[in-house]
Amino acid sequence: MKLQNFHVEIAEWSREDQRAALLDLRDVVFIQEQGIPEQRERDGLDVDCWHVLARDDAGQPIGCGRLTPAHKIGRMAVLQEWRGHGVGLALLRELVARAHAQGWPEVALDAQVSAIGFYEREGFVAYGEEFEDAGLAHRAMRLALPANTEEQPPLRDTGVLPTGTRAETTDARLQLLADTRHRLSIHMPLLGNDAYASAEELAQLRRIAISGRGAQIRILLHDPAAALRNDHRLIALAQRLPSAIQIRMPVEEADLAYISAYLLNDAGGYLFLPEADQPQGRAALHDRASQAPLQQHFDAVWERAERASVLQKLDI
Repeated sequence: MKLQNFHVEIAEWSREDQRAALLDLRDVVFIQEQGIPEQRERDGLDVDCWHVLARDDAGQPIGCGRLTPAHKIGRMAVLQEWRGHGVGLALLRELVARAHAQGWPEVALDAQVSAIGFYEREGFVAYGEEFEDAGLAHRAMRLALPANTEEQPPLRDTGVLPTGTRAETTDARLQLLADTRHRLSIHMPLLGNDAYASAEELAQLRRIAISGRGAQIRILLHDPAAALRNDHRLIALAQRLPSAIQIRMPVEEADLAYISAYLLNDAGGYLFLPEADQPQGRAALHDRASQAPLQQHFDAVWERAERASVLQKLDI
């Protein structure tokens, strides 16, 4: 089951993993597919540019783009199998929004002739004669941007949290727990002792559970028996607060085959790990657009799941 097709994030050129993702995409699209010489593609401007990166729902890079200090959009690349799915449009709109937030009067680009229609639909206007760049026909295009006013919203800031290492993921999880007011949803194929077991995390979970009349922590756990055998501290907390902390076990084959883990809070924050046993994922403090399909998945599985009967002897 696909939770969402893709998401767009800001990419930091100074981060080795994100830089590698950007260059790999551009290598596939520009160098391998279009035959652009590597020395032409690597123009030395990247360190000063603002980059965006699209990833699929497994966290794999599928598209990218950049905004240069010269007010130009460039290096728009989408993997072939993802073209026609709105990835390029999402990247373009994010770059235009950044240019607008910077107060620029216009933003420009050099479009391959085959892509002129795509940019025209977003309001770009072609001007001047066709010219050749790296062996491909191009035309210059520009988009006039409205002047910023106090009524216009600022550039979207989702509070992206780093999740490239185990320590970063642990910090992100604790921050999201701290931001939770009353309601929390957690999906974990396995509940290892490196998650939801520290004194700080348990203190936040207890705070949420006793935060008021509407407090609710729902946990989907594929193997509650293993957590019970391992004396996981979250199980003990749930035993003490059974009305606020509920645990269910998925029973359908498709649900049990789902290997991702995630945490969703009532402030619009989320942590998503495509592979539950790996720390690399994505997280944000307030990104309801990315959280929504995960919440939809959780609610659907929750309705199909059964109470974790193996925990009933603990009166959970």
